[in-house]
Amino acid sequence: MSELKKMYHTIVKDPFPDEISITFGEQSLRYRKKTWKIKDPESGEVVERGLRYGENPDQPAALYELVGGNLRLAGIEFISPGNGLVSSITEEEMLQVGKHPGKTNLTDIDNALNILKFLMKRPAAAIMKHNNPSGVAYGETLAEAYDRANMADRIAAFGGCLVVNRPMDRETAELVSENYLEVVAAPEYEEGVLDILSKRKNLRVIRIKRIDELQRYMDIPFVEFKSLIDGGIIVQQSQINRIRSKEDFKPAVAVYQGKEYRIKRLPTEREYEDMLFGWHVEQGITSNSVIYVKDGVTVGIGTGEQDRVGVAEIAVFKAYTKYADALCFRRYGISYKQYELEVKEGKRSREGLDEIDEETKKARGGLVGSIMVSDAFFPFRDGVDVGIKEGITGVVQPGGSLRDHEVIEACNEAGVTMVFTGQRLFKH
Repeated sequence: MSELKKMYHTIVKDPFPDEISITFGEQSLRYRKKTWKIKDPESGEVVERGLRYGENPDQPAALYELVGGNLRLAGIEFISPGNGLVSSITEEEMLQVGKHPGKTNLTDIDNALNILKFLMKRPAAAIMKHNNPSGVAYGETLAEAYDRANMADRIAAFGGCLVVNRPMDRETAELVSENYLEVVAAPEYEEGVLDILSKRKNLRVIRIKRIDELQRYMDIPFVEFKSLIDGGIIVQQSQINRIRSKEDFKPAVAVYQGKEYRIKRLPTEREYEDMLFGWHVEQGITSNSVIYVKDGVTVGIGTGEQDRVGVAEIAVFKAYTKYADALCFRRYGISYKQYELEVKEGKRSREGLDEIDEETKKARGGLVGSIMVSDAFFPFRDGVDVGIKEGITGVVQPGGSLRDHEVIEACNEAGVTMVFTGQRLFKH
């Protein structure tokens, strides 16, 4: 066991070259391996290395930055050198690092930026865990956005990666320092903030100046690679999310056996706001996925499941669990599970827990009035029935199922509105 713990603090020397080139016909892109000179916290020596390790501590890995070449295919111009975000982080921008970053530290930041690029109009925070968000939220202030994102799933946020879209202020930093996070990234840090964050010695604090420019990355495609176990490679263009405003949504309509089925109620302005927020968060979540959002914050997030009704149910279960935990923490300063354990040990009365359970049940895990968002169509009405049972008021989905008419009828029966995006958002 001690050997495994040691692996997490050891830099795995990677065998990858300093530069690589990828050729597309007559066009080439040139990449340079990223390394950093960082003082080793144990030896005190300055070590120049790249990634500490890959997804696991025994996997060598390397990060490459695009430094040369411009790719244009079928009239589409792909992202060019000089636009680096995560891949161009320097030692100077690692304001507190402790040790070289690992692969998941950087991919978590990257996917948070992938979500936040659509949420730049207001202060927003995304907390990531294993390349999926545990909580994403808007706020009137950055501190409020962080607090809402954190309380959306306090349990999963533990040891996570926080990225914010505004300079971090002292109020936000004080809240952040109360929790255990692995990474914090922001466009800038106000005076005194680093002193507050430094209370957490192992916290990696990173400045990414181009977060201020994130919105322009919405329309710039890049090349995605998927390597196969036989050495083959699948190449695809990154997806461009087409939904930018409420006008891009289409009221749900379907034709079945010559009869037209149309959603009866159009969304309210508040519902449209949550539909946009939810759809933009959704495109950063592993498929199959269904999420619930309300008032600019995630309520329940279901990720990576094989069936749509199942992931809708998992997101509901998580909403109830996280709602109860948030209630318990605000009321007693401890987690629901800790309270449960203390009841078992005879240290606390069961009464407090029963009250939390009753309030959670009454509020349906905070799902009443929420918007249900699905990255692909519902093949059967059972998926939306899960959300309707919990009190959702609206649904966002691509549409295109043979049973769209049944899903529309299910919503109309419940007075729930629904819009189609006409675009699927699978992310694997």
